[in-house]
Amino acid sequence: MREVTIAIDAMGGDHGPHVTVKAALDFLKQHDGVNIVLVGLTEVIEAELKALRARPDTRLRIHHASEVVTMDDPLTIALRGKKDSSMRVTAELVKRGEADAGVSAGNTGALMAVSRFVLKTLPGIERPAIATTLPNRNDGWTYVLDLGANVDCTAEHLCQFGVMGAALVAAVEHKERPTVGLLNIGEEDIKGNEVVKRAAELLKTSGVNFYGNVEGDDIYKGTVDVVVCDGFVGNVALKTSEGLAKMFADELKREFTRGPLSKLAALIAMPVIRRFKKRFDPRRYNGASLLGLRGIMIKSHGSADAYAYRKAIERAAEEVRGGLLRRIGDQMGTFSQQEQGDDA
Repeated sequence: MREVTIAIDAMGGDHGPHVTVKAALDFLKQHDGVNIVLVGLTEVIEAELKALRARPDTRLRIHHASEVVTMDDPLTIALRGKKDSSMRVTAELVKRGEADAGVSAGNTGALMAVSRFVLKTLPGIERPAIATTLPNRNDGWTYVLDLGANVDCTAEHLCQFGVMGAALVAAVEHKERPTVGLLNIGEEDIKGNEVVKRAAELLKTSGVNFYGNVEGDDIYKGTVDVVVCDGFVGNVALKTSEGLAKMFADELKREFTRGPLSKLAALIAMPVIRRFKKRFDPRRYNGASLLGLRGIMIKSHGSADAYAYRKAIERAAEEVRGGLLRRIGDQMGTFSQQEQGDDA
């Protein structure tokens, strides 16, 4: 198994080093063959390590960065005003090959802008996309992209998202022919606007295992491995899902605490509740992939705790070891050749 080095923006997110440092230490205890670089203010990181009774060693080192991109910083500040930010230095370590992947819980817009500026996009990819997983009824995961990076998309963009999503599943799930569905208002070919119809035509000849159109409920049915949509639709779907899950959990808790009988019922049902909670715990699928860049970058949720952040680090390691960049490059190369053949 190849050795992997992951750079972590230790200052990013709502909790900064208090979460990122602990997550890194927990990850190293459970995984061999991975080294971590904590990027940020050296004295702050050292203080956190000391509080956790740890110190840098051969698998864990600190790389100083003098600035921090806050959650409220505008893109211009992140790109031009803070050139030595922990976020940007993390991306630069990936670019220089000093790290195989980067992880940050910082401002999503800033991370995408900085990563795209530093790393650039892979050949054939016009726009990077954000992809994440959602649980489905098959006891597995459905990969969805784009989740907000691209509000207005062309058919070509959607097709590229499908290619990248398929490569992602192949890399981390070891499934060589994952199915790809195009999110639409119906399964019929005549449904949807012209962009979606054209995207379906392109996906049919892209070389991916294209299932066809899918609807919103197919995400949770597990009808396909990858669901493709523009960033506007994807972000609305994600936030709606998160809101519904939270409302369901809150209402369940309220019903089980209404009175003595309800509390007794909760006690009896506790094993089931715990299994349910574990299955749908959003921390388990923390870590969104910024696909299409010349380097692997993972976006952790800003409010992630140490357990959730560790999952984002695990995602980064899986993508590196699964050869994600090579897979996207190979698939895009095959697609380009097919396009040239069709034009001829």
